[in-house]
Amino acid sequence: MSAREGRPDVLLILADDMGFSDIASYGGEVRTPSLDRLASGGVRMTQFYNTARCSPSRASLLTGLHPHQVGIGILNFDDAPDGYPGNLSEECATVAEVCRDAGYATYLSGKWHLAVDMDTPNPAWPTRRGFDRFFGTLEGAGSFYRPRTLVRQETNIEHEAEEPGWFYTDAISDTAVEFLAEHDEQRGDDPFFLFLAYTAPHWPLHAHDEDIARYAGRFDAGWDQLREERLERLVKEGIIDASWPLTPRDERVPAWEDVVDREWEASRMATYAAQVDRMDQGIGRVLDQLERTGRLDNTLVVFLSDNGGCAEEMPPGDGAREFVTAFVPLQETTREGEPVVPGNDPALVPGPESTYMSYGRSWANLSNTPFREYKHWVHEGGISTPFIAHWPVGLPTDGSLCTVPSQLVDVLPTIAEAAGARYPKERNGAAIPDAEGVSLLSALRGEGSADDRDLFWEHEGNCAVRRGRWKLVRKHRGEWELYDIEADRTELDDRASEHPDLIATLAEAWQAWADRCGVIPREQVLEIYAARGHGLPEE
Repeated sequence: MSAREGRPDVLLILADDMGFSDIASYGGEVRTPSLDRLASGGVRMTQFYNTARCSPSRASLLTGLHPHQVGIGILNFDDAPDGYPGNLSEECATVAEVCRDAGYATYLSGKWHLAVDMDTPNPAWPTRRGFDRFFGTLEGAGSFYRPRTLVRQETNIEHEAEEPGWFYTDAISDTAVEFLAEHDEQRGDDPFFLFLAYTAPHWPLHAHDEDIARYAGRFDAGWDQLREERLERLVKEGIIDASWPLTPRDERVPAWEDVVDREWEASRMATYAAQVDRMDQGIGRVLDQLERTGRLDNTLVVFLSDNGGCAEEMPPGDGAREFVTAFVPLQETTREGEPVVPGNDPALVPGPESTYMSYGRSWANLSNTPFREYKHWVHEGGISTPFIAHWPVGLPTDGSLCTVPSQLVDVLPTIAEAAGARYPKERNGAAIPDAEGVSLLSALRGEGSADDRDLFWEHEGNCAVRRGRWKLVRKHRGEWELYDIEADRTELDDRASEHPDLIATLAEAWQAWADRCGVIPREQVLEIYAARGHGLPEE
């Protein structure tokens, strides 16, 4: 029996630092016809959660475990012995390993970000964690024109990016198409698992001129008006309840009417939108390849983002260089030898290889409409993601909504059930933890919800637990807050003073989970950041 008639192919697509409401099918202004096609012909989840940061989200997505259990509690930095080792643990199974053991060919095109050593292959490299073919970067971020740690299999190929016109988002998409074409030629009767892991729209703001031009004037109305317009579209789509008010503009963000450099500000968001647009174009080419080979109808396609919109603001001048190099080395020159100037400076233009900017808190506040907070934090703005599932053979095709609260640990069990794959009890002869999540296929089909269970989060001392309608959440230096998510998902009415017993019960459940999963205390997190020479993000 061929893969077209039997077990589904699987395409898992991950965006990087994209907010809850950026794409068109979740209320945004960005033109995303490829994702719209998947949404209108599939199922959208309204309450799917990630893990607030890139490396931890990837670790959880790929293993069905919480990131702390697999060595990636913060980022792929080695913080041992007092913190997380930063390498994806060998004492867990990846979804690629689970699928490969079930007879799937396995491919990865894009970002990895789960290994400490990014120059010398180690057991945490994708080629050693179940992927037959790998093209992409080991690093967490960098230039879209000349990315560092660009690898094919286990060979550095950074020289390929020196070719004129080379652009990372396009290369990720084109390589995925190549993988699929070769798969159809060489293993056409076998199913495949393809992880398509974009770095768009993570900073820096790098985009094609023609893509940026498509958004000329689109953001001139400013973040205040656009947030209200997004909420209206989200309510109309049924994704957001009309009774949940829009969160106030972040108090650190000026009113649009008070902004001096409005043209430059609008250009930053236009460039960010262009990054998402270019990703969607690439997704379209991948879908076209599946359609040409007759595989699309029996392909389970899942799309989501690794965290909420990113509020990180690069200061102009020397401060920007310090900001960037705290995370990744900066490419100092362009392919033509011109200097790369980092920093959010209105004198500079976002988009070309010669500048290196972020879109900042103001636009991230728009990206996460209607929620509070951003990447890093575990309030709704930091952990809520669009989630689209498309599988004509196995799921509804009517663009329906699934409201079941779910999170990243559920993706591996979902893929395993669809693939008829078995989650192993051990790896390389050593016992591994049971997957923490549950399959979402029944929920996506509208046949009932996933098991009634608590959902947990922790990142950099930011903590949360959700039990049914109640969510207990705190920032790394703050006190517990309590929200009725069914009545107040935008987290504006803190009910902590009314329910001290419930707070105690949920806090105890969170602590038991943290102890079981190896979460390090938040005081220790502060020490780790201090040892690295930089602090946690501002509250």
